[in-house]
Amino acid sequence: MPKIGNIILPDFPLLLAPMEDVSDPPFRRLCKLHGADLMYSEFISSEGLIRDAMKSKQKLDIFDYERPVGIQIFGGDEDAMEMSARIVDAVQPDLVDINFGCPVKKVVCKGAGAGVLKDVDLMIRLTKAVIKGTNLPVTVKTRLGWDESSINIDEVAERLQDIGVQALTVHARTRAQMYKGHSDWSHIERIKNNPRITMPIFGNGDIDSPEKALEYKNKYGLDGMMIGRAAIGYPWIFNEIKHYFATGEKLAPPSMTDRIEAARNHLIWSVEWKNERLGVVEMRRHYTNYFKGIHSFKEYKQKLVTTDGINQLLDVFTEIEDVYKDYVFTE
Repeated sequence: MPKIGNIILPDFPLLLAPMEDVSDPPFRRLCKLHGADLMYSEFISSEGLIRDAMKSKQKLDIFDYERPVGIQIFGGDEDAMEMSARIVDAVQPDLVDINFGCPVKKVVCKGAGAGVLKDVDLMIRLTKAVIKGTNLPVTVKTRLGWDESSINIDEVAERLQDIGVQALTVHARTRAQMYKGHSDWSHIERIKNNPRITMPIFGNGDIDSPEKALEYKNKYGLDGMMIGRAAIGYPWIFNEIKHYFATGEKLAPPSMTDRIEAARNHLIWSVEWKNERLGVVEMRRHYTNYFKGIHSFKEYKQKLVTTDGINQLLDVFTEIEDVYKDYVFTE
């Protein structure tokens, strides 16, 4: 069983990826209910934490029912990373994760996220700063390299382990690929097979079905896998994968009642955590995924994304429940 500090994870754990504007406490709560073994916060700017930026501070919220849970930070300045690690340490998550993988331009341009892949010495200094600033286990999430011609994950893995990083998650794409093209897990397999590497190695990228999860589990021999985009609007994927691992059989897809219950709870928890206005507005991005592929649903989706009050939205859910009570999903 993989171990990160004092955290003992189940055999081949399934991790929920840290996704900006997605992996907040309401979403993590749903994923935990449906089988996620370890979860991470949205990534948090070290500079934002130090400035006491309200949005960054709110991302530090964690709850006992979601443990084990990690808080992920990013930044390109050693002092800021150490100070932000101290702030995170005070909140007492189960671990601190460093984002060296985010490919978006606004992060990379600040010498953070995947931008650090071009300067491994800087990556090591930033990681040492975080380790200095916390008593918690420190883990890292990164990518294969900057581009196809500069894949350096082998060096990165060894050097991170040597300074005390306790687990590594690798998104099996380069920064240049962004989220396009195929991920190549053979590079992660090579790290796992390196006799020098003893920390847990987790793979990330393109896991969107129980069949693919089992194929990659058997083929690459890693310690676990992280799931990101496939869980958005579909938190059931964790238990579906676990059931398939155990039995070789697929669970029936979530019913309309299941989907309505999940979307409704997500909305209620979002309003409770944020406030009514923000909770209602920020939930709108999720409805397409919860109700993907449902016939003649356009009218109700329009209501969900234009209705402003929580009570009125709950009435819309009741209406959907009544209209679609006999809806049958097929593969």
